[in-house]
Amino acid sequence: MSLQWTAVATFLYVEVFFVLLLCIPFISPKRWSQIFKSRLIQTIALYGNTWFMVAIAILVFLLIDAVREVWKYSVTDKVDLTNNPTAIEHIHMKLFRAQRNEYIAGFALLLCLLLRRIATLLSQQATLLASNEAFKKQAEGASNAAKKYMEDNELLQEKLREAGVEVPEAGKKGAGPHEENKTLKEEVKTLKGELDTTKKALQKSDSDVRAMKKQAENLTVEYDRLLEEHSKLLVASDKKSD
Repeated sequence: MSLQWTAVATFLYVEVFFVLLLCIPFISPKRWSQIFKSRLIQTIALYGNTWFMVAIAILVFLLIDAVREVWKYSVTDKVDLTNNPTAIEHIHMKLFRAQRNEYIAGFALLLCLLLRRIATLLSQQATLLASNEAFKKQAEGASNAAKKYMEDNELLQEKLREAGVEVPEAGKKGAGPHEENKTLKEEVKTLKGELDTTKKALQKSDSDVRAMKKQAENLTVEYDRLLEEHSKLLVASDKKSD
């Protein structure tokens, strides 16, 4: 394997490691968000977008080169080489290496995009969780305040009735406390609606993260299978050389 493809394969192994690391279930999105917001990660992120685009461009170029090599050596069906077994073996070896490089470049490109997407989804999920907790606390605070105000209002009305003061009914016009209670109830209803909207957005983000994690696991299994086939082909090639 040449130096450039050794570097790409190493980059692919690093990507597989980070994808598996991000898929660890017991690390919460909040923890990942704190890690992403750390000083070191923020310093790297200043130039991260530029390096990401450079890496994508290099991987695309290498993928195109690998595809070209595959087309170049896919000539065994078009050219009669039955009288030259050495040439056939050489072409098959070149074709195998070109296909291997194609898989390496393709998976490296795919995992590079996948890593960026997973990191974005984890950050968004952490933000939605924080918003959900804030809305929940705000709704609970408004509900408790409304209940306390209604209890105090009822207690005051009972004391006024015991003192012989005529208290207007709740349904009549000019009932100030009733209007305020109604306003508080509407505010609580609005906050509950916002909380439901945030929960739906959080559920959608959770579904996206699960789908990306499942896709990453499938890619890892497929890559392991290709490595196993690669090892078998190398053993077969060594046996033919012997």
